Amino acid sequence: MSGPTPTPTPTPLPPPPPPAAARPARYDFLNSKPPPNYVAGLGRGATGFTTRSDIGPARAAPDLPDRSASAAAAPAVGRGRGKPPGEDDGDDDGGDEEKGYDENQKFDEFEGNDAGLFSNADYDDDDREADAVWESIDQRMDSRRKDRREARLKQEIEKYRASNPKITEQFADLKRKLADLSAQEWESIPEIGDYSLRNKKKRFESFVPVPDTLLEKARQEQEHVTALDPKSRAAGGTETPWAQTPVTDLTAVGEGRGTVLSLKLDRLSDSVSGLTVVDPKGYLTDLKSMKITSDAEISDIKKARLLLKSVTQTNPKHPPGWIAAARLEEIAGKLQAARQLIQRGCEECPKNEDVWLEACRLASPDEAKAVIARGVMSIPNSVKLWLQAAKLETSDLNRSRVLRKGLEHIPDSVRLWKAVVELANEEDARLLLHRAVECCPLHVELWLALARLETYDQARKVLNKAREKLPKEPAIWITAAKLEEANGNTQSVSKVIERGIRSLQREGMDIDREAWLKEAEAAERAGSVLTCQAIVKNTIGIGVDDEDRKRTWVADAEECKKRGSIETARAIYAHALTVFLTKKSIWLKAAQLEKSHGTRESLDALLKKAVNYNPRAEVLWLMAAKEKWLAGDVPAARAILQEAYAAIPNSEEIWLAAFKLEFENNEPERARMLLAKARERGGTERVWMKSAIIERELGNVTEERRLLEEGLKLFPSFFKLWLMLGQMEDRLGRGAKAKEVYENGLKQCPSCIPLWLSLASLEEKISGLNKSRAVLTMARKKNPATPELWLAAIRAELRHANKKEADALLAKALQECPTSGILWAASIEMASRPQRKAKSSDAIKRSDHDPHVIATVSKLFWLERKFDKVRTWLNRAVTLAPDIGDFWALYYKLELQHGNADTQKDVLKRCVAAEPKHGEKWQAISKAVENSHQPVEVLLKKAVLAFDADEILNAGGA
Repeated sequence: MSGPTPTPTPTPLPPPPPPAAARPARYDFLNSKPPPNYVAGLGRGATGFTTRSDIGPARAAPDLPDRSASAAAAPAVGRGRGKPPGEDDGDDDGGDEEKGYDENQKFDEFEGNDAGLFSNADYDDDDREADAVWESIDQRMDSRRKDRREARLKQEIEKYRASNPKITEQFADLKRKLADLSAQEWESIPEIGDYSLRNKKKRFESFVPVPDTLLEKARQEQEHVTALDPKSRAAGGTETPWAQTPVTDLTAVGEGRGTVLSLKLDRLSDSVSGLTVVDPKGYLTDLKSMKITSDAEISDIKKARLLLKSVTQTNPKHPPGWIAAARLEEIAGKLQAARQLIQRGCEECPKNEDVWLEACRLASPDEAKAVIARGVMSIPNSVKLWLQAAKLETSDLNRSRVLRKGLEHIPDSVRLWKAVVELANEEDARLLLHRAVECCPLHVELWLALARLETYDQARKVLNKAREKLPKEPAIWITAAKLEEANGNTQSVSKVIERGIRSLQREGMDIDREAWLKEAEAAERAGSVLTCQAIVKNTIGIGVDDEDRKRTWVADAEECKKRGSIETARAIYAHALTVFLTKKSIWLKAAQLEKSHGTRESLDALLKKAVNYNPRAEVLWLMAAKEKWLAGDVPAARAILQEAYAAIPNSEEIWLAAFKLEFENNEPERARMLLAKARERGGTERVWMKSAIIERELGNVTEERRLLEEGLKLFPSFFKLWLMLGQMEDRLGRGAKAKEVYENGLKQCPSCIPLWLSLASLEEKISGLNKSRAVLTMARKKNPATPELWLAAIRAELRHANKKEADALLAKALQECPTSGILWAASIEMASRPQRKAKSSDAIKRSDHDPHVIATVSKLFWLERKFDKVRTWLNRAVTLAPDIGDFWALYYKLELQHGNADTQKDVLKRCVAAEPKHGEKWQAISKAVENSHQPVEVLLKKAVLAFDADEILNAGGA
């Protein structure tokens, strides 16, 4: 069975896969156009979403043909004759990339097909040179044709204008001929009529004749009839029957309405000034009385009437318902219906006084008394009804009878007692008040009124009884103190108040300090000064801590002073000075009060007490001496200063006050001796300055220079000594020496503005503008943001007619100092007249409360002759800066020219009280040697003359 083993047949191997390049495309649908309305994934339930790539770009894509569609439909172009379609498709996929452009793209009208062909080529120098050559050739060819082209264009324009001439060209010759027309020919030209087409069409016009009856009736209405018609005679001649009222003459009616309207307008307007003279209160009353009944208002009234009718029917005992219903009918104009409704209300609610009062108001004057009589019969205990009944009476006797009848029913009514006492004479009032306090013992006003009517002894008894009935009433004690003061028992006043406060405290009453101070002020107004002082003395310290007493009492006194309660403030200070004897501030406040509202004797007595208790207080000694000096008692002032020197031997203020007293009273030798002693005792720089001043007035130049130089050695940083020395050298004509002094002074005081200004002024006088300009520039560098230096530079340029340079400096100055009042005032003065209002508006916005701006604005009003506004603005300026004398001089000049004697005296008095010290013109006048002892009145009048020399704002200059 064995045999040869069969050889196994080998398994054939699979053929090798074709190369990838030869594999046919499996996803042909990717290159084909999808069917209409195809949504990817919709068939298998996938939910799609939209992205920006689905929406597309913001700009529209170029309109390119569908490559997939064209590939399927277009014939094979460039394909070999025997080339299979598949191979051709494979070549097309990458063919465009090899060519570098798309054959199917649109033809570019500017670049042709080359736009895509050479779009990726570089633009090098050869290309640029070639383009330049072609550009030059194009320009040359264009220039050759330019003359012919322009000539042809001109010929065409002329031909067009010849065939289409303008209207102005057509009538040009006729216009030229118009110059030869005479005046008569011009006047004979007829007026142009209306030849429009719409007026050429004839419109249909109908004419309706007026009936004869209307014309006859109008004629009869214009006639004057002196007899009454039968209907009028039947009415007694007092009524005009409605049928006889003339209403058919429409022209007469229109004229009458126009006449009435014109009369009303003439009465309401002022034909002279054009201002309305309507009385606003009367006008509003008339408007209120007008009844404008519209449909909406009638509907609202009907609804309210139904609602109130429901209220009164469902609850007839509700008084406000009847009152509201009656008032609704009154508003609707149905007064009779209102009276009937309120009468029903009185029947339904006879015990309500408001219903009876409303019925009395709505009733006619003849029926009001009867209505109120029924009311008091229904409610005899109603005070309101008895008072209303008294008001309805015409005589005081009848009123008193009604009120007494009411008191029979209501004897404890205070209002009825007060009303009946007011109507009675003094004797009857006393009797009535005796009965009143019996019936109303707990009403303090009745007790006090009775005490005022009684004699002194009886009044004391009445007040004692009142105190028994009302032990917690402070008004009784205050009235008792006033009674004692009125009868001359000054010692008892304080005792009564003191006992009263203790009694009230025993009764558990809290003493309110504020309320008692108000009572003190009331007592002062009533003339009871001692009572006022007693109240202050016994109540001012209640409820105030010891550490707060001084501050609280001073504040109370100042508040009383503001309210005009001078005696109360004086009493507060007097009590405070008994507690704080050594407080200088309280003594000064009290002295100021006496100086403002007291007498010289009271002020002297107060200051004498002040210096006795405060011998080390310089200001009190100086104030006492000055008051004696102002009173004209120079020896007494000297004595006070001697006492002050004995009390404070090393006080420089005392020395200077003594010097001023002697100096102002023309005692230079005494003043010189006092200053010499002060210098020996080591006086300060002020002593040396005053010593130089007195030597300057006496004319001792050598001594003045010696004192100034010695003072500068001791006090080199005191700029006033440098100023005085420089001014002295300048006064003597030694300009170079004065310049040296100023320069040395600036080395010691580089921030002293007066020294810089004096040096600049001296340089301008000696060397001219350039040197002064350099000094002021240096000053501004060392002292930035200083308005005075800028103003000096601006004025220097203006003095030399450099207006443009001054304007430039002013602009820079306002940039550096935007809120400076003197610079804004200068800008207003330098502006041209049309620009001044705008400048003043800007200045007020930037520096609203600056007196210099306000005074300059007042000058603008002065130019416009608006003197009331000038007065207002100058008054504001002197109120803001009472220390500047220039504003007072302007104010006084205004009153001298456009005021009266009273206003002039008022301004002069206020200026003297202010004692101004500053101001450009004021300082130049007051510091002059010849004016050293002149009073303020003389200085003010000299300053007015200085302003007369300088016209207001250069008389309206530029």
